[in-house]
Amino acid sequence: MLTIEKLVKEENERQNNHIELIASENFTSKRIRNLCGSVLTNKYAEGYPGKRYYGGCNVIDRVETLAIENAKRLFECKFANVQPHSGSQANFSAYVALKNWIGIKDRKMKILSMSLSNGGHLTHGSPVSFSANDYEFSFFELNKDGRIDVKIVEKAIKAEKPDALLLGYSCYTYQIAFAPFAEICKKNKIKLIVDMAHFAGIVAAGLHDNPCKYADLVTSTTHKTLRGPRGAIILCNDEDLAKKVNSAVFPYAQGGPLEHIIAGKALGFEEAAQPKFKQYMEEVLKNTVACAEKLRSLGATVVLPENHLFMLNTKKSFGLTGLDAQHILEEYNITTNKNMLPDDDEKPNVTSGLRIGFPAMTTRGCNEQDAREIGQIIYDILKYRSNKGANEFEEGQKHLTARVQRLTRKMKRVEKL
Repeated sequence: MLTIEKLVKEENERQNNHIELIASENFTSKRIRNLCGSVLTNKYAEGYPGKRYYGGCNVIDRVETLAIENAKRLFECKFANVQPHSGSQANFSAYVALKNWIGIKDRKMKILSMSLSNGGHLTHGSPVSFSANDYEFSFFELNKDGRIDVKIVEKAIKAEKPDALLLGYSCYTYQIAFAPFAEICKKNKIKLIVDMAHFAGIVAAGLHDNPCKYADLVTSTTHKTLRGPRGAIILCNDEDLAKKVNSAVFPYAQGGPLEHIIAGKALGFEEAAQPKFKQYMEEVLKNTVACAEKLRSLGATVVLPENHLFMLNTKKSFGLTGLDAQHILEEYNITTNKNMLPDDDEKPNVTSGLRIGFPAMTTRGCNEQDAREIGQIIYDILKYRSNKGANEFEEGQKHLTARVQRLTRKMKRVEKL
């Protein structure tokens, strides 16, 4: 008989037996998982600490206050809302708050961002998202090196006349220095929003420019590089804007907060403030570069990264679409995700590339030598499968699978982290 307990056990084994290279995934500590499954899930707590719609929130108030204070301390900001259930809901609330703060009432707020095809997120103006339906988005292009260029962005600001510039990404291999963008926003009298969902852990470790020092609003998920539970936060330094954020999250966008998840966030922020988290994030960056360099040395088309992820052009390297490459690698217990490349001629559900990142495997103990071996295995699998017919690779497949198994067996088990 199929039970939920059996399915959880099956997923636990899948996570242990796979090389997890999805850049937006990570493994939490056992302490965080225990908090997320704690009795805090039983409590309704609509509202905010000291201003609840339910009684019996004296302990819950202290839990959420601790999460708020830990977030403020970690990211060096004055105000934090820790209630958003996801990054998309954080962005939804942030846009509402900013529009109300600016005072726009009779038109759609205009936002300039990086398009999905260049690495932006669905909530950065994709037509299938609320963002493009509720707001007027325009997009800036990357320069010829595939970087966000302040001159190109300022030219787009002058042409499009947005109310706000949105910086952030779902797939972009470089770090962003925020001061020049804050300067052009100030000069053009527009607001700056930063979605640091992907690189928040690098910021927390002090290895990336902190957008909270420059942006009017900063949103982030709490998983990915931050290695906390699934959820999100909104950060700012203006008291009036913080009030608008709180109203936009509750009661406008959400009801009762998930206080068991907020407890996990509180601990996640605490863990990210420790010296060993910086060491971990340094290893993530080294591992990402090591894997990318290995693939490049073998002849694959790869842009060397400055952060926790890189793009592998599977079409140019192996004659495979990103979708085909993703499916092939999963047969060998390597988990990746297809991703659009800049100026990709494939559809978003097919793509010409893979996004590869090392936050999760580094948590399990992956080092630079392992990362280079992973790059070699990926290359061998995709090269082998692109050249062989379906009936010709059984022995080779067994050999490649054994190499993956040797790597996963030496890693820490996810339930013991």
